Amino acid sequence: MKPSLELKEDFTNFILENNIVGFFKEPIILKSGRVSYWYVNWRNISSDVYLIDELTNFIIKFVNELNLNPDCFFGVPEGATKLGIITQFKWAKMQKDFKKNNYILSMGRGTPKKHGELKDRYYLGIPEGKVIILEDVTTTGQSLIDIINQSSTLNIDIQAAISLTNRNEKRSDGKTVKELIMNKNIPYYSMSNALELLPKVYEMNEIDETIAKKVEDYFLKYGEKELILIR
Repeated sequence: MKPSLELKEDFTNFILENNIVGFFKEPIILKSGRVSYWYVNWRNISSDVYLIDELTNFIIKFVNELNLNPDCFFGVPEGATKLGIITQFKWAKMQKDFKKNNYILSMGRGTPKKHGELKDRYYLGIPEGKVIILEDVTTTGQSLIDIINQSSTLNIDIQAAISLTNRNEKRSDGKTVKELIMNKNIPYYSMSNALELLPKVYEMNEIDETIAKKVEDYFLKYGEKELILIR
């Protein structure tokens, strides 16, 4: 199953209207060490009650259209922690068997505790049942992999991994995020991706061609595919 074109279009418009993706006049250094003239930033959405309500509705629609049936949503700490908590709360209340002790509200620790049982060191409420892992942005996918590795140690059943936006980059080992996650026998889905979003943002704004060229060069070096902005 694939999400509908209508949902994809609505989510794309949500991203464009809220400036989630854009270009920098001066580059930044990513956590991966790469120098980037473009960004994907979901923090402003996660800090606004109205907008995160809209965003989590999109996630639930996306999951329904994929015909997934999770028991628990878990957000990769710390960027997607709020996503996991709010999506799980709303999802559980929508289920017919919503009652006491039926749905866990799980949260990962940003910094693991140095003592106690493994499950308590990494989680405030360990994920239970069929779990969907949520991430805001995937670049190298390392945060997702770390969570997946922790989960396998604790026998957590991961049904799928979903990112809001995939930056469509290759890792230093040449693998893509999707390849990395699928190699763990876990389905990976992205609700949006940079290769489709950046041309739309470029068309909507007056972006200096010098910056656009640097972004095109970035994708020639790091991208899954070539990105064409200047026509």
